[in-house]
Amino acid sequence: CGVILYIKHLKKQHYVCIECGSNLRINSTDRIENLIDSGSWRPLYETISPCDPLKFKDKKTYPDRLQEAQKRTGFQDAIQTGTGLINNVPVALGVMAFDFMGGSMGSVVGEKITRLIEYATKKGLTLILVCASGGARMQEGILSLMQMAKISAALHIHQSCAKLLYISILTSPTTGGVTASFAMLG
Repeated sequence: CGVILYIKHLKKQHYVCIECGSNLRINSTDRIENLIDSGSWRPLYETISPCDPLKFKDKKTYPDRLQEAQKRTGFQDAIQTGTGLINNVPVALGVMAFDFMGGSMGSVVGEKITRLIEYATKKGLTLILVCASGGARMQEGILSLMQMAKISAALHIHQSCAKLLYISILTSPTTGGVTASFAMLG
């Protein structure tokens, strides 16, 4: 609508424009702050970092693209994972970061989500994944696509075998391989 909004006010309004009611894009850190009880967030798997097994290059090398995204966002890759409380109920939470290479799912995103699912299953926790992704990461080729099956298999155990709750929250955008796999299984 064009109205000038202050970040402080936007955060108070959960990123909904006070003038026109439009929902604005929320980054992953603010989303965690909105969902998780204050002081209860415990990050998991922060040290897992991507590599370049295919030596992919377009206009830039894949490591250069990763380094730019890491510097801009402060994250190793396109998801934050951890545990916390929602109204004093313990949950395992993964929040995709669209501002990191379009939230694309590569091997690190897949590994962090799979580990989070396995952790939630072992601990008997509800699992919540907030999806914001342009799809599979082209710079990782088939390694990225393999994450779809790996995550789906872990979710099957969590939901069907352990009979635990999985909630998938779709945000804008959620497309491609993420939609074709775990985003639509919750």
